[in-house]
Amino acid sequence: MNMKTTINSKKIYDALYPEILRMNVHLQPDVTEVLSEVSRTAKDLGAKVLGAIGENIKLAGEKNIPLCQDTGMVLCFVEIGNDVIVAGESLETTIHNAVGDAYRDGYFRKSVVADPLKDRTNTGTNLPPVIYYDFVEGGDIKISILAKGFGSENCSRIEMLKPTTDRAGVIQAVKKIVKTAGGSPCPPVILGIGLGGTMDYAAKLSKKAFLRDLDDENPDEYYALLEEDILKEVNELAIGPGGLGGAATCLGVKIEKYPTHIAGLPLAVSVNCWADRKISVVIEGMKTEKAGLNE
Repeated sequence: MNMKTTINSKKIYDALYPEILRMNVHLQPDVTEVLSEVSRTAKDLGAKVLGAIGENIKLAGEKNIPLCQDTGMVLCFVEIGNDVIVAGESLETTIHNAVGDAYRDGYFRKSVVADPLKDRTNTGTNLPPVIYYDFVEGGDIKISILAKGFGSENCSRIEMLKPTTDRAGVIQAVKKIVKTAGGSPCPPVILGIGLGGTMDYAAKLSKKAFLRDLDDENPDEYYALLEEDILKEVNELAIGPGGLGGAATCLGVKIEKYPTHIAGLPLAVSVNCWADRKISVVIEGMKTEKAGLNE
């Protein structure tokens, strides 16, 4: 007998719905703590911008209103265990329902158009989300969600670097992207960086990097130091809060990597504003027995 786990779609919905509602109203502590830290040392106009951001965060929580008028396009990263069976509605339908209902009930702005070019008619639901699926070992489902605003998203870039590019070359490429963006993405920003894979996979990695807490450390010492150096050099650009100057240009840099082809080095830099809206839930499966094919 093969051991399987069953998860009812209602259990998934019930786990996601309140967290999506919360995501657009309350920032995670890892972000608020770094914002408070940089606010203590900020000066001049930068200090005023950070003060306004702090007041914005406070009022959003007290009045239960969105942190930003752009409540983003929703990105979902789903890790589904190989042993999981979803009962009831399909997993994708359940995710769509949770996102759509939360955006309706939270009075969050609906920002998704059905066709990207032809007529750009708003779907009126903020659906569909972008969903990435990864199959992993085990009997649980982990769903991590980002609300990605497009003021910062429009500043994100992909560079297909030469395979001879060294560490310093990567840092310079990232700095160029941030310098070009200037004050447009509502700094202080957070940078998600994807290295390797293919053009499209590097972009996925750059988004997945946003799921990491700002205070965590890359398990690979080489990349942990690279994150620190990029953060230092980006802040030396002195774009500052709101683009008005100062050291607090970037709150954090997170890198995700993947093997790549001998002839290239894909680099994707996703730019996020200070409102790094993210949630993650784990839905545990209930063990059941399912007969194998040969039994």
